[in-house]
Amino acid sequence: MTRARSRRPRPADMAVPEGARWVYTDGACSGNPGPGGWAWALSTTDHASGHEAASTNQRMEIRAALEAVRSLSGPLLVVSDSTYVVNCFRDRWHEGWQSRGWVTSARTPVANRDLWEPLVTLVAERGDVAFRWVKGHSGDQMNDFVDALAVAACRR
Repeated sequence: MTRARSRRPRPADMAVPEGARWVYTDGACSGNPGPGGWAWALSTTDHASGHEAASTNQRMEIRAALEAVRSLSGPLLVVSDSTYVVNCFRDRWHEGWQSRGWVTSARTPVANRDLWEPLVTLVAERGDVAFRWVKGHSGDQMNDFVDALAVAACRR
């Protein structure tokens, strides 16, 4: 007898702060680990990107969000194809990490704490940032744009 796996319902999207600008973020890595690139964009003319010589894809996803939140004032909706980044805030993973001293529920140190800690602190201090997931490589024009910027950045 086979049993159907029960799936938890997907949590609701975070409420978008009033007057929020949508900023798309993405990270890329050539090899994992390898040279990494990150990017954020409000539009195809208002964007930024950067790179790290040795990185991972997850580090670059977090770094893209951190750089966007650091660089842009006013209410933001950070749109990312990284469930790692979005779920940290939507599902409040960071609250458990902080209460356990930056240790996961599996009792291991939180990976990339050097990026998570300033991002979590900044989002909490601002109080005007929300996160939303978008499926990568699905034809979303702005997601495809930041992906191209991040890929180009990792080749610098």
